Amino acid sequence: METLRERKKQRTRDALLRTAVEMFVERGYDGTTVDDIADAVDVSPRTFFRYFAGKEEAALALEELAVARYLGAVRARPAAEAPMVALRRAVLESWDTLHEVIESVVPVEAFVGMHRVIESTPVLLAAHLRRNAETEETIARMLAEREGLDVDTDPRPRLAVAVFGGVMRVTEQRWSASGDFSLEGMRALTIAYLDQVGPALAGNWRAR
Repeated sequence: METLRERKKQRTRDALLRTAVEMFVERGYDGTTVDDIADAVDVSPRTFFRYFAGKEEAALALEELAVARYLGAVRARPAAEAPMVALRRAVLESWDTLHEVIESVVPVEAFVGMHRVIESTPVLLAAHLRRNAETEETIARMLAEREGLDVDTDPRPRLAVAVFGGVMRVTEQRWSASGDFSLEGMRALTIAYLDQVGPALAGNWRAR
């Protein structure tokens, strides 16, 4: 059972994260300091660093929540599902339940706004892409384990995840440029782009 002290710590962390995201969206990442965030929550910068290693970790914390939800969904998929089916259903399930995870900390609009900040801030975008690569390696190893394969000798888990990850990156880019910054819009684009994987890889692209 969660103790009163643990609940208080979680409330402080959530307040710091919510304030950081609001400031990043309003002022920009470079225009916000740790001191600004700490002052707004009425805590010391030292307290901020008890919860986050720095501004970058706070800026990417919502993304980490989303990734953790997705990894959990992948682990929970039935073993009988083909790998690409499991990845597809896991990502759609994650989008379906992401609202409740994100809204426990910030409004969904702030999550969407933070995504745009990451896309437009080189240092955050580089960190985001690096973490994406780490996540893809984690998923490849998860797929290999569930399929009884050696990920270091059988290329299929990494190939499958590379294809899937590529689709998700294209989807994120088009979502950011679409003007529809809702999670529902992102989910719809995800479905539409995943439906194109088979034809894109194996079909004839030339107009008939």
